[in-house]
Amino acid sequence: MHRETTPRRICAGFAALLALALLLPALALAQGGAPKNNPRLASLGIEILPEYDRPAALVILKGALAEGVKLPAAVTLRLPAASGGPTAVAFSAAEGGNLLNLNHEHASAGEFITLKFEIPERFFHIEFYEPIVTTLPARTYRYTWPGDLAADRVTVVVQEPAAANAVSVEPNLDPGPTGQDGLRYRAAELGPREAGRPLPIVVRYTKLDMRTSAEIVKPKAGEAPVGAPAGPSPGAAAPAGAAFPGSVIALLAVALAAIGASLLFYWWRRRAARPATLPHGACTQCGAPRVAGDRFCGKCGAKLA
Repeated sequence: MHRETTPRRICAGFAALLALALLLPALALAQGGAPKNNPRLASLGIEILPEYDRPAALVILKGALAEGVKLPAAVTLRLPAASGGPTAVAFSAAEGGNLLNLNHEHASAGEFITLKFEIPERFFHIEFYEPIVTTLPARTYRYTWPGDLAADRVTVVVQEPAAANAVSVEPNLDPGPTGQDGLRYRAAELGPREAGRPLPIVVRYTKLDMRTSAEIVKPKAGEAPVGAPAGPSPGAAAPAGAAFPGSVIALLAVALAAIGASLLFYWWRRRAARPATLPHGACTQCGAPRVAGDRFCGKCGAKLA
């Protein structure tokens, strides 16, 4: 009897070890996969725009570092691997201020893409797209904030796609008024959130029109969606070295052209006032004809050669 139970115990122990080995990666991702030494945020805004300008979900993360964070601050975030990486990484000196491109690096890390950057100011802005299955009218998009940074205040905003029906969002967000462009926004403040605590956001809706919201409402170039939260429109980051807007350059060009035209006119008047050729023996100063034997000009008194 003892000889039979021993092999069984060995097999059971081996099976338990195998199961533990399979669970370790998942446990490591859930508990220890979050980036370490990230600064704390005073606020985090998560904005989701399904099918806004392409058949995908545009996700915008807007973070404000806490007041006590020393600058520059190193930040590490995880984006969904399906996004392929960020389309915009920017920073600003003030909330809702002009965005400047921020140097960054990202690398694949399993089901995530790890994004690293050093922010010189308190505010950062990140955009990425994640695919949405649009082959069926009933559509679902799910984004999970992985909890990479602690935040004193988290706000979630979801734009309802144009021509969509039966829109629902989890967690429940308060529906907002319809904007002038016909788009509606749902928003809610979810309070503080500690690092390592994921936040899943699920958007469900029905849509028969295959066009994007931008194609349906046709916003003007560079115009932020009406009803959207205050701040620069998607993709608004400018190069960090940009110094002058196009209007200033145009005014400088007009001013230089005016100065050049004035100089040219002055030169033409001086040229026209002088005779092209002087008569033989004329005064070289005023052009008056000279009389034989004169040593000085009878008109201006200049010495004649």
